[in-house]
Amino acid sequence: MTNPESMALRRGIAGTLLFDGELASRGFELNAMCFSFNDSANRAAFLADEEGYCARYRLTPEQRDAVARRDVLGMIEAGGNVYYLAKLAGIFGLNVQDLGALQTGMSVPEFKQYLIDQGTAAGCVAARKDEGLAA
Repeated sequence: MTNPESMALRRGIAGTLLFDGELASRGFELNAMCFSFNDSANRAAFLADEEGYCARYRLTPEQRDAVARRDVLGMIEAGGNVYYLAKLAGIFGLNVQDLGALQTGMSVPEFKQYLIDQGTAAGCVAARKDEGLAA
C-alpha cells in the first residue's frame, strides 16, 4: 500500500514522480528486465516472445500492461526508472528525448527547445551542429 506522506512528496514537483525507495521496490523486476537489455541476445529474446520474457522477470499485471501498450509513463508509475526504461524504449525506437517529451506532454521538438531554453537561462552555451554535436 502506498504511504500517503510519500505520495504527497511525489506530487511536490509538478508533473513528475520522484523515484524513491518505494517506487524502486515496486519496480525492481521491471528495472531488472530493462537492465537485461544490455545484452543483444536478451533484446532478441524479448522481441521473439514479449509475454514470455515479461513472465520470466515476474512483472506485475500493471507493468505487463504498460509494456504491452508501450506506455512509458505507465511504466514509470509502475516503478520503472527512466534510465533503465531507456533500454526498453530503445527497442521500440525511442530515445531519452522522446521519453522526456512523453513525460512533459510536449512534442519532441518542443522538448528539445525547452532543454535549450533552460540551458540558456542557466548561462550554458548550446553546442552548434557544425561543431559535431547535435542539439
